[in-house]
Amino acid sequence: MASEPGNEMEEEGVLNPAAVRGPDGELYLFPRIVAKGNYSRIGIAKVIFNEAGDPIGVKRLGVALEPQAEYEMRPGGGGCEDPRITYFEPLKEYVMTYTAFSANGPRIAIATSKDLFHWTRLGLADFADYKYIQFNNVNNKDACIFPKAMISPHGHPSMIMLHRPLFPGTSPEDIMHDPIDRRIRDHHECIWISYSHLHKKENRVEGQLEEFESNSPLALPQAPWEKIKIGAGTPPVLTKYGWLLIYHGVHATRTLSDYPHNLVYAAGIMILDINHPERVLYRSAHPIMSPETAGERSGQVANVIFPTGIDRRDDLGQPTRLDIYYGMADNCIGVATLKLPDELPKSWHGLFTT
Repeated sequence: MASEPGNEMEEEGVLNPAAVRGPDGELYLFPRIVAKGNYSRIGIAKVIFNEAGDPIGVKRLGVALEPQAEYEMRPGGGGCEDPRITYFEPLKEYVMTYTAFSANGPRIAIATSKDLFHWTRLGLADFADYKYIQFNNVNNKDACIFPKAMISPHGHPSMIMLHRPLFPGTSPEDIMHDPIDRRIRDHHECIWISYSHLHKKENRVEGQLEEFESNSPLALPQAPWEKIKIGAGTPPVLTKYGWLLIYHGVHATRTLSDYPHNLVYAAGIMILDINHPERVLYRSAHPIMSPETAGERSGQVANVIFPTGIDRRDDLGQPTRLDIYYGMADNCIGVATLKLPDELPKSWHGLFTT
């Protein structure tokens, strides 16, 4: 999917889509569509497949969300960005997590829907403090939730969210100035996990959210290809190995003076324990996808693969096939297919076809 010629809402790109099967069994994308001035909406498009079942294009269906709430507006514009959507079984609703960009900076917002076409905003995600960290005052992005409820560290059935706080001092410039590997207590930009108790959420007041608590770091950058930062990508999908997550990692290739064009966004695999998702069972040692094609290497921001949508191909009777939808250089949308192997390899590089 690329910008439609003459469509002012897509003038600066279509990128970073959520991907989810609707009640009708069709696959829908929810791309971030960017107008002039980095004004971002969340669109709706139905994926078109060929006879073999491979995705070959989209049919645009309109706009799901556009900036209108206070937490989505900023002087001169606004932003509803980078959605992820999961059908959350306990609520029997689709849950969208997205980045709301206001004058206060990026924050995680949540909306729900029963049919994917009518969305109810629930507001900004509310986080409990972590030690001396006030999460609600910290920039935050890249949120997604698990489709099932699981038990929190405090023993409650919970909705579980992955997210990436952007703590002061953890920008790419800060990290590249620091030659020493940063420790977890230094609040490196990494993947965190948080829990919202369902015994409260079942009695939720319309338009209100329960607090996400038991906040803790899940995974920290550890390989050279993800040295700068890592963040959650696609919503977790259940496999025989555990919860499979395609995440993004960032590293630098040139000098700081070239920022931001010296950064490379690549994708990796992470597998979490089925019942205790705070336990990381496996991480790919090398990126499974790096910018290689022209569309991935050149665009609004060069050298970016940013996975946000995943579709397990049960519709083809192929539950071991996963289609990954991702942003290409902050400009357009690509898709890649992963075939789950019989055993976990030491490296997953080369298992994708785009």
